[in-house]
Amino acid sequence: MKIGIVCYPTFGGSGVVATELGKALADRGHQVHFVTYNQPARLDLFSENLFYHEVSVSNYPLFDFPPYELALASRLVDVVRFEKLDVLHVHYAIPHASAAFMAKQILATYGIDIPFVTTLHGTDITLVGKDRTYNPVVTFSINKSDGVTAVSEHLRKDTYDFFDIQNEIKVIPNFIDLNRFSLKPKDHFRKAIAPNGEKILVHTSNFRKVKRTEDVVKIFAEVVKEVPARLLMVGDGGERSGCEQLARDLGVADQIRFLGKQDAIEEILSVSDLFLMPSQSESFGLAALEAMACKVPVISSNTGGLPELNVDGETGFLKDVGDVKGMAEAAIHILQDDDRLNTFKENALARAKVFDLQNILPEYENYYMQVIERSKAGK
Repeated sequence: MKIGIVCYPTFGGSGVVATELGKALADRGHQVHFVTYNQPARLDLFSENLFYHEVSVSNYPLFDFPPYELALASRLVDVVRFEKLDVLHVHYAIPHASAAFMAKQILATYGIDIPFVTTLHGTDITLVGKDRTYNPVVTFSINKSDGVTAVSEHLRKDTYDFFDIQNEIKVIPNFIDLNRFSLKPKDHFRKAIAPNGEKILVHTSNFRKVKRTEDVVKIFAEVVKEVPARLLMVGDGGERSGCEQLARDLGVADQIRFLGKQDAIEEILSVSDLFLMPSQSESFGLAALEAMACKVPVISSNTGGLPELNVDGETGFLKDVGDVKGMAEAAIHILQDDDRLNTFKENALARAKVFDLQNILPEYENYYMQVIERSKAGK
């Protein structure tokens, strides 16, 4: 197959999933064309089956805001026509699904029928999509998609609850490349972080309010009262400065390292003992899955799709949003006993294997074929 992939080229979950999916499809012999405004963060083009097409947006004085959706639609028309793609796969509803629909209509005037699949990742539905400004376009674009997938059952339900959706939504969960995340811990790296054998806790996110990063610091401040520990905060964003100040106020700044954005997150996770994810909302929890693939149990909130991933009492613990005390007690319970910690670590890896890329990839391939065949039959 020749597949076009549209995504945000950032460190965010949807961009990471789209990029890893494209790379895996290319490894399976499919020709994959990425169409976006920058080369995706995790995309390396050292493959004969991977291609990148940049979307250039012209800045005219007439426009207060560059019309990216129009530029994307035009670029899609160009790529589909000249690369003879079989299907488009757009990740995140806004504005990718509406741009794909526009491109599909334009291509029809050339006698080209291109089906497109829209994958919903979370905030495109639960946050942006609920905005009345965008709701009609999101609803229309989803209903006009030739196929729709969601990354969790919870997100599928939310989409039906929030919008008037007539299309069938198929759940294909996020995935993990276990080969990438099954690193042997580097002892010298761990010793540099925790020189006295302290336990290592970790959090990764884009430091938005929805991630409740200050709760991470508060949880850690309770944990270190009972367990010698260090905390690694990976990522960057608007909430970082507040977290740094809170760490000083709580007297734990010396035990926390803010590492900023990191490409090799697997190296950090491989030396960690516990992952903290107290988010207000998570459609799936890709960062938690990456941790579990590195044998790191998870303390998380029980919101969104997280209960579909993190098994309470086995791979970690689930607590109510904002329950700092409960999350801290759960963390201490795991960390205080090495045998218990090792059991949770093994359980986390076993659960991650369910979401191995090699299990999920065929679901996407089969779904593409179904969509292409339906499109041909409809034509």
